[in-house]
Amino acid sequence: MTVQTLRSSALLSCASLLWFAAAAGGMPSAAQRDLLMRQEASRQMGGGVTLTAAERRLDADLRRLKEREMSAAQFPPALHFFKARPLIRESPVFKLLQKMPKGGALHVHTSSLVGAEWLVKNVTYRPHCHVCFTWDNSVRFVFSERRPFPRWDCFYWQLLGTLRARIGDASGFDDSLMQHLTLFTEDPDGEYPSQEVVWEKFEKVFIAAAGLITHAPVLRDYFYRGLEELLQDNVMYLELRSGLSKTYELDGTVHDTAWTLRTFQEVTRRFVADHPDFLGARVIFSVHRALSVSEVKAAVKEAIQLQADFPDVVAGFDMVGREDSGRSLWYFRDALALPAELGVALPYFFHAGETDADGTDVDQNVLDALLFNTTRIGHGYALAHHPLAKELSRKRNVAVELCPISNQVLRLVSDLRNHPAAVLMSEGHPMVVSSDDPSLFGTTGLSYDFYEAFVGIGGLKANLGTLKELALNSIRFSSLPPHLKDKGLVMWQKKWDAFIFDHS
Repeated sequence: MTVQTLRSSALLSCASLLWFAAAAGGMPSAAQRDLLMRQEASRQMGGGVTLTAAERRLDADLRRLKEREMSAAQFPPALHFFKARPLIRESPVFKLLQKMPKGGALHVHTSSLVGAEWLVKNVTYRPHCHVCFTWDNSVRFVFSERRPFPRWDCFYWQLLGTLRARIGDASGFDDSLMQHLTLFTEDPDGEYPSQEVVWEKFEKVFIAAAGLITHAPVLRDYFYRGLEELLQDNVMYLELRSGLSKTYELDGTVHDTAWTLRTFQEVTRRFVADHPDFLGARVIFSVHRALSVSEVKAAVKEAIQLQADFPDVVAGFDMVGREDSGRSLWYFRDALALPAELGVALPYFFHAGETDADGTDVDQNVLDALLFNTTRIGHGYALAHHPLAKELSRKRNVAVELCPISNQVLRLVSDLRNHPAAVLMSEGHPMVVSSDDPSLFGTTGLSYDFYEAFVGIGGLKANLGTLKELALNSIRFSSLPPHLKDKGLVMWQKKWDAFIFDHS
């Protein structure tokens, strides 16, 4: 019997119980109350998971640790993540989550896959790296054998190694470069007073990193490093949102998107060969929602072709960028209807509901995503305000990709205990946990986001069964074909059993 079937059965039993209590009148019995509580608990995320004796012992320990953290003077999920991060690092719950096998990361963007420190300490020290400081307090990087020509946003390029030597304080200079490649600040409320301000910096970081990442030799190392950081955090699979940007060589040669995809494929194969306990990685081809309909139509056609050429690598298509300032999915309906008109299957993985602007055109993206048969919903922050969309996504088994730290840093929610996903988790809505843009938030892997989801959003109701179902969901709701999902579930279970043995 599936978890959803168990929940449906529990709902019917609950309705019968309430009818009986109302019909009987008088004081409800303790047995009735206990049954009601157990039936409600069975509906939450992880409520249908049966724990072994060893798992129950670890669950009891986890609850005690969580109770201690929830009673502390400073409760991390109630703080902005940038202030909470040092507290989380010292958390016994977090340290346990770091060791837990978390399955797959299904919502991560290419430009934020690898920590900013690696980009600065490794990539910017490579020969021929040039830097330019722009008029709007940002930076640009490019690798070139000679000084690059001036362009509209960069009038004066400098060889980065020469500049670093001239300044003399390499550590301080590197720290200043990292500030351009991350959103992290010790004063997040003062520096980012609104969504508009934080999104402006957010987009500047992506532009700044592009010149480093799209250099062909760097890209190979970058992909490999990204997989390493995931595996170090006990993540065994990746689905990467990527625009498959054109890459360049030192001599100026430019490679197309197919070259980028082949490089990703080759690096992934090499990494799996080096680390057999890693399942693999796939790409969700993504374009920005600021494009025109004709440009998106061309991108959809390209995605169809790329999926035909790389069926084991390309998972599908998505549209990225800030929803509140971008065009709605319905605006692009002619482009998004193209696969059906051509008689081909192109799975969609739409960002939708990453907004708190109730009732706007953008707020309807969660419904439009379902109209276009999205496979998963990226963020889905607004889903709790759309009962029909919530019902449809549950019936179709369309999982929400929950990215709690991203939602908080981008100012959709301040206290994560108030995140709408708390409602979804209490109802056992299909869900996975992911990190969105980890390098921008000063994280790696999934442990920080699992902590915020488990301790903050889930509260005391979330238990080891919750964690187990969330991890399993990341394989179940992945884009992998059935035989690889089965392989992934077997691999994960082996890791999980070892984790339980070590900690029970």
